[in-house]
Amino acid sequence: MSHGTGETAGEITGEITRFLTDALRRPVGPDDDYFELGLVDSLFALELVTYVEQRFDLTVEVEDLDLDSFRTARRLTAFVRRKTGAEAPDRTRAGDR
Repeated sequence: MSHGTGETAGEITGEITRFLTDALRRPVGPDDDYFELGLVDSLFALELVTYVEQRFDLTVEVEDLDLDSFRTARRLTAFVRRKTGAEAPDRTRAGDR
């Protein structure tokens, strides 16, 4: 199911955080650096890339494999939004003010 460009940053972060919490079997917050905390290894990093590709219908290229983009759910959200063309932060539309 692909919703990458139709979801807000908060929705994407929430979904990624739920995936991480389930996969790592412990609560993970949006800004928790699971690599620094020693919660993941290279095999899980590959699982994370596969999850992102399948869930958000995108391809992670070799040049995309910058660890900083994958360290936290919030950073991963920014990566997904860049790759799906929703790079700009959620904006208030003129009529919503």
